[in-house]
Amino acid sequence: MLAFNRRLMIIALAGTLAACSDSNDSDDQVTPTPEPISYTFTVQVSNLTAGQPFSPIALIAHNEGALWQIGEPASTALELMAEGGDNSVLLQFADAIASVSGDAPVAPGAQTTLTITTDSIEQLKLSLSTMMVNTNDGFTGLNAMDVSSLAVDQTLTHFTLAYDAGTESNSEASGTIPGPADSAEGFNEARDDVNVIAMHPGVVSQYDGLAASILSSEHKFDNPLAKIVITRTQ
Repeated sequence: MLAFNRRLMIIALAGTLAACSDSNDSDDQVTPTPEPISYTFTVQVSNLTAGQPFSPIALIAHNEGALWQIGEPASTALELMAEGGDNSVLLQFADAIASVSGDAPVAPGAQTTLTITTDSIEQLKLSLSTMMVNTNDGFTGLNAMDVSSLAVDQTLTHFTLAYDAGTESNSEASGTIPGPADSAEGFNEARDDVNVIAMHPGVVSQYDGLAASILSSEHKFDNPLAKIVITRTQ
């Protein structure tokens, strides 16, 4: 009888140890870390002008803010881009969550594609800006375009207008145009124009009454300036 009771105790103890072992195994299991979620967009930019190359495109993803406001002074970052095509400071936009630059200017009639990836899509906006380099301070682009509702493989097409940074007089004079029409001065920190952003009045040229202009009729432009196709790819 004593031996039988001992056997029962051994069996019970073994069962208890097995249960403890199962519990420890469960506690030791590590929950896999979820893969980070990313959202990717491609942005195709087509230059619709006949004689206005675009400076390298600045593309910025953000949730708040805007790159410019009609009727308000341009930021120094926008002035640098609009007068000289330098987008390096604009890409450091304070509200940016991601930014990317085109590799080279975009010739008239040509197109380029940029890709940008973020880890958030809530209230996501894309802004894009580029200089018309055969002008004093003309630029075009998209300003805080909401893309948060785009589904994968869905596209959004937009045509852009011409803006004037209002930071440099539209003299079109030799020595003031950074593009191939003159290959001269870019950014100048002195502001000698109205100092507010407005719609661009267009190029006058030397053939239409502006005798000192270095520009010709081929540098004129009409709206729209660019076709922008945004596609969410991921």
